[in-house]
Amino acid sequence: MKKYILFAAVLALYSCKNSDQNYDASGTFEADEILVTAKASGTILQLDVEEGQQLAAHEKVGEIDPKNVELQKEQVIASIDAIDQKTNSALPQIQVLQTQVSAQSANIGVLQAQLQNAVRERNRTASLVAKDAATKKQLDDAHGQVKVLQKQISAAQSQLNILQQQISTAKDNVSIQNRAILSERKPNEKKVEQIDELLKNNTIESPISGMVLAKYMNEGEFAMTGKPIFKMASLDTMILKTFITGDQLPQVKTGQKVKVYIDLGDGKTKELPGTIYWISSKAEFTPKTIQTKNERANLVYATKIHVKNDGFLKIGMYGDVRFQEPGKK
Repeated sequence: MKKYILFAAVLALYSCKNSDQNYDASGTFEADEILVTAKASGTILQLDVEEGQQLAAHEKVGEIDPKNVELQKEQVIASIDAIDQKTNSALPQIQVLQTQVSAQSANIGVLQAQLQNAVRERNRTASLVAKDAATKKQLDDAHGQVKVLQKQISAAQSQLNILQQQISTAKDNVSIQNRAILSERKPNEKKVEQIDELLKNNTIESPISGMVLAKYMNEGEFAMTGKPIFKMASLDTMILKTFITGDQLPQVKTGQKVKVYIDLGDGKTKELPGTIYWISSKAEFTPKTIQTKNERANLVYATKIHVKNDGFLKIGMYGDVRFQEPGKK
């Protein structure tokens, strides 16, 4: 009796195990791989990358020799310095004119003082003429002296104005000349900015947070623009690519939650949640390496499922999918 009960229990356990492994689809895990290529040409001076290494996003891992680009930058900066040396200064000419302005202003001051004395002398002579103490000729001479001084002051003032206009003209002429010279400075400054951007291309960095899958180059090798340096992928979320038959299409849709199973060995499996995010709109012939629920089906639809990686999932690992519980419709 005990032997019969034990045999029945083993048979029930075996039946349950077979039922659990009745999956709807199978496939392999993939990841979105990124090929990190050289953005500049030159010798790789540093490359701190090893296969299996975990990198953070935008982490600097190497450098390509920037010497040629730096020389270009130095050449442009030297051109900017040469432009500054070509600029003219109006200061020497202005200093000469300002000396003349000072002398002319002093001369006008002297003439104005002489005019004041001449006016007083004329007024005194006019009073004496009124008293018959001076002659009319003396008064006429006094009037003439005042007019002469007034004309001299007017001429000196005109000369002063001319000198001031010459100073202003000198400033304007030099400004125009310098403007033409300095117009070459702005494009060269933009060239420096462009070269600074090019220098960033000499830095090798990780574009994403993920694992290095393959390394193609080493320190000391010559990199060409566009040549692969290493390959990496983010393994936080894996992609299980499976194929389903036409009669399974009504059971699935994008955004649908599914159960994913991976083999742990010794007949054990691990269940993980997944989400269907892509279903091919076109059918294709069944790949030889893919098994479907209906192996006689000639046409299948590719399906991709996002699965959060808890550390167990690896690229190329097999996984099974169940779209719904067995027996449910």
